[in-house]
Amino acid sequence: MSARRTRVAVIGAGSVGTVVAAAAVDAGHDVVVCARRRLQRLVVERADSVREIDVPVLADPSEASEVDWVLLATKAQDAAGAAAWFGPLVGPHTTVVVLQNGVDHAERIEPLVPRGTRVLPALVYVAAESLGPGHVLHRLGARITVPGTPGAAVATARPGFTETAPTTGRASTGVVRGDMKDGFAALFDGSWLHVERVADFPTAAWRKLLTNVGANPVTSLTLKRMSVIQHDPAVRELTRALLGEAIAVGRAAGAALTEADVDHTLEIYDEFGGDDGTSMLYDRLAGRATEHELITGAVVRLGEQHGVPVPLNRAILALMHGVNHK
Repeated sequence: MSARRTRVAVIGAGSVGTVVAAAAVDAGHDVVVCARRRLQRLVVERADSVREIDVPVLADPSEASEVDWVLLATKAQDAAGAAAWFGPLVGPHTTVVVLQNGVDHAERIEPLVPRGTRVLPALVYVAAESLGPGHVLHRLGARITVPGTPGAAVATARPGFTETAPTTGRASTGVVRGDMKDGFAALFDGSWLHVERVADFPTAAWRKLLTNVGANPVTSLTLKRMSVIQHDPAVRELTRALLGEAIAVGRAAGAALTEADVDHTLEIYDEFGGDDGTSMLYDRLAGRATEHELITGAVVRLGEQHGVPVPLNRAILALMHGVNHK
């Protein structure tokens, strides 16, 4: 008798949720996507392919049932609105994986899930753009980073989006067991998505935040794509200064950051195509609320907490409040 296939629910049918759901299907799991509205199709487009993902899409939490893994892939500011899904999806053996931006994943989500639920923070290195309801362009990136056991994992992860993603993977079956970190790393075996475990997750989370702190608000405010950071000297210098302030805050908060992280983050920006954008740019172009409070806002709040001045990030945050004002 074959083992029961692992049950995976992805909350959020945006760019990250759709791409990760495709990876879970490639890994051979039973996958369901939970969305605000019922979608007729889920399509992942890449440079060399267009693929429809054949999974159920639920729009009513009453239709959901207990799963092994819940992958929360909404924007961070939408997490509270997704909380209605946790009741029917989460059982005594369920792990909730938080695939969101920010440096406080567990603290944000633990109050929303049933008491005692295992919550695993995760950093997503997938660059994707929503082209319409249920239609996502996966530009690049094929990695998720989670905490690992000290001494058995990479000590300090360097972020990057340069991994390329094959269209399909080799299917695997069976329930993923063991420690939730190891279990999640094995969850995508057979797919194109790589899960990396790092010993110093707080530093990794800050390095991921750096990839957002510069590019996201700058592209959103200028309504330009990555070429504005790559080729406009004044904009690039502002971006460098925003990163420098964030590094000072991160170090005060205990992250093992150095000034070299500024150059490394700018190198990451240069790896993107000039016509690539950011999630906050895509949200602003679509008229959606942006994640500025969980990105720039985190730098400002923690700067205040640790007594680190961040005047440029504070100014950017005020402007982001302005463009989001209704």
